[in-house]
Amino acid sequence: MSATVSFQGIGASPGVAIGHAYVLDARRVRTPKVKLTRAEIEGEVLRFKTSIELSDRQLEELKTKLSAEGQAEHGMILEAHRMMLHDPMFLVEVTRLIKEEFINAEWAVRRVGKRLRHQFDNLEDEYFRERKSDIEFVADRLVRNLMGEVVDQEIEVPPHAIICAHDISPADAAMLVRSGSVGAFVTDLGGHTSHTAIVARAREVPAVVGLGKACESIRAGDMVAVDGRRGLVLVNPTEEQLALFRETMRRQMQSEQLALKTAELPAVTSDGVRIRLNGNMEFPEEIPSLLAHGAEGIGLYRTEFLFLNRAAPPTEEEHFESYKQVLQAMGDRPVTIRTLDLGGDKVPGKKPDKEINPAMGLRAIRYCLAHRELFRVQLRALLRASAFGNLRVMFPLVSSISELREARSELEACRSELSRQGITMGKRFPIGIMVETPSAAWIADRLAQEADFFSIGTNDLIQYSLAIDRQNRDVAYLYRPLHLAILRSLEAIIKAAKAANIPVAMCGEMAGDAALTIVLLALGLEEFSMTSGQIPMVKNVIRQMSRADAEVLLEKAMAFSSAEEIERFIKGEVDRRFNSGEVMGATVPSTTPATTTKG
Repeated sequence: MSATVSFQGIGASPGVAIGHAYVLDARRVRTPKVKLTRAEIEGEVLRFKTSIELSDRQLEELKTKLSAEGQAEHGMILEAHRMMLHDPMFLVEVTRLIKEEFINAEWAVRRVGKRLRHQFDNLEDEYFRERKSDIEFVADRLVRNLMGEVVDQEIEVPPHAIICAHDISPADAAMLVRSGSVGAFVTDLGGHTSHTAIVARAREVPAVVGLGKACESIRAGDMVAVDGRRGLVLVNPTEEQLALFRETMRRQMQSEQLALKTAELPAVTSDGVRIRLNGNMEFPEEIPSLLAHGAEGIGLYRTEFLFLNRAAPPTEEEHFESYKQVLQAMGDRPVTIRTLDLGGDKVPGKKPDKEINPAMGLRAIRYCLAHRELFRVQLRALLRASAFGNLRVMFPLVSSISELREARSELEACRSELSRQGITMGKRFPIGIMVETPSAAWIADRLAQEADFFSIGTNDLIQYSLAIDRQNRDVAYLYRPLHLAILRSLEAIIKAAKAANIPVAMCGEMAGDAALTIVLLALGLEEFSMTSGQIPMVKNVIRQMSRADAEVLLEKAMAFSSAEEIERFIKGEVDRRFNSGEVMGATVPSTTPATTTKG
């Protein structure tokens, strides 16, 4: 038997799977490079335009077919590919190369695609940087059509197969999940926001991405075990490791069945405190999974996806239709929509701004207030969509009272404008802020006088408060949610909200960590928002715990001074009170003595 090899990548979709490797050969078709005569130029331009039309028709047909089969989660990505096909910058540049450099269409497409990918490499934001793979897939489709090759082939895989590939196009991913046989996705490329990750989470299929060159060494038929939460892939695991993985799978299946049974039960502590559990989402296709797992509303709807793969920002109508769709799908349940968290490095149709540190530069509410036309388009759409559901709107990265006042002023100006135009709007809706900067935490008492609600964004709050970049591996170990400074900040924010009698929620990663639920309960938090798969675990802790007991534990924890001491104490209490494998995330087997490779 071959020696066990382990690979560490990015956990893109939680869950554990075991199966035989199905290696997807997605090697790029070899691109012919031909110099043309002047007489051949017009014919080559026509050939290029024909391939655009054919590619567009293929994507439309595939989108229609998948929607009819209940696989609408692929539609948004495929539609983005169609928009890229008709991007004026792409079309003009390919045509220019054909005409001015006398080269064939395939060569011109590859050159323009490569140039665009390099531009995406320089983007600071992972979400938008990942879109460079979409450029590759669009270019590959065009080249295959130009060469008369087959595209969108039906792919039949054995049941529970682990799909291993350098990368997986949205079209291939759609074909693969149609049969329901996919056990997990494993790819060399990609990040948490790549299309493979998006599709995997929507279909609740485990996925590990960003493995480097792992798939080059995985052979068809190899036994592969995947942990999509920890980003771990074991190739040819030992019998002992397989047994541990199978036990983890059994427990997760048990937990999922319990989750579906308790989805309609309220999250109430043993001493009668009612907690609201909402869902975080980016794409409308995530709603069924959120509702199935017991989400009572949407606590964070990120709207940046509207800006994917575009030559120009979305129109007011496009914003409106997107928000209307989500509000109608959620009925009377509250939907909290965050206004654009964009920066100069990720706005389509605009030359990227060069910033030394974009994370602390002109982004989010600062960017919107500096580019008010862009902001007003979204605000008008939100006002119009408010007639179709229970809307709440929040502004991100607020650091001062003046920012909140300016943003509210823009909203009211848009409301007056729509009213004068006779355009239908809903009733006034709550306006809140994301509390995710230390300055906002320190003036939370003043902000609470002018905001209708708070939502704590712990991801940024922690990294700004502790002066660490959580994407930087050299300092990632310093990212400690249980640092005493963070606990004191959370305590102050929640107290300020309660004193002003406004709701306070949390939509950062802390909210979905069941091991930290005791701490958040003790701090007085009564509204949590997280991904669908985290809801059952958090609900399980809430229903078994009393707030009074949690408050006693937190008082003891905060008597310690270091984050390490607090973490040890809390973990010990969780281990003592709960099945730690279920609360902390199921433990996977050690990879020793296997060879471990980082992706």
